[in-house]
Amino acid sequence: MASAGGDDCESPAPEADRPHQRPFLIGVSGGTASGKSTVCEKIMELLGQNEVEQRQRKVVILSQDRFYKVLTAEQKAKALKGQYNFDHPDAFDNDLMHRTLKNIVEGKTVEVPTYDFVTHSRLPETTVVYPADVVLFEGILVFYSQEIRDMFHLRLFVDTDSDVRLSRRVLRDVRRGRDLEQILTQYTTFVKPAFEEFCLPTKKYADVIIPRGVDNMVAINLIVQHIQDILNGDICKWHRGGSNGRSYKRTFSEPGDHPGMLTSGKRSHLESSSRPH
Repeated sequence: MASAGGDDCESPAPEADRPHQRPFLIGVSGGTASGKSTVCEKIMELLGQNEVEQRQRKVVILSQDRFYKVLTAEQKAKALKGQYNFDHPDAFDNDLMHRTLKNIVEGKTVEVPTYDFVTHSRLPETTVVYPADVVLFEGILVFYSQEIRDMFHLRLFVDTDSDVRLSRRVLRDVRRGRDLEQILTQYTTFVKPAFEEFCLPTKKYADVIIPRGVDNMVAINLIVQHIQDILNGDICKWHRGGSNGRSYKRTFSEPGDHPGMLTSGKRSHLESSSRPH
């Protein structure tokens, strides 16, 4: 397993000689249907991790959606009518989420819940997540709780136009068998207000902002490059510093800096130079 840190950064040790290290935890946030999971999947694809057997993967994805609370009969009845707020922080089992992430950071194998979005139920089946070198944890409110937010070594925010997000949300929920009127009512009643109150304010905690999500391949390729550095053990630029155990903030280059270089002390807004004006 590739190293996730170390005091001697002159050259990475051969993989067989590297001690077991805690994984590098990356938080990926953004509004509903902003493309968070698609960004994570593209990162996995470009790193060649999709072809790797699950137990051997060095990069894994985990979704906050797995940690929705078990609903009471009354809450489930509301959910089936589109009258339950799944975008509120209280909709998540935050204690279970924190315990699971803590175990993952400690390099343990964990079992995570499976959630059925059609019936709004937590299923009896669980999914096993094996130790990995890099863990991508994505969700609309992964930066909301400071206790969880402070666990991330790197925070990404996928910033997508609200009209695009709404159209994606409608298409996704229609495929889940939901009524169009119910989808739009739920969006205006719960989703949009919750985004503005709970999700959007957490954008300020991001180290890197990715406009347009997976369409911004300049940003994706830079992030993949630096994850590859982590997998190769070349991560002194991430882990040197921080007396509290967290690395100093390091973010990707601003326009005008050398491409691919990491800079500290400022947040990056990754934008492609080919974007139409």
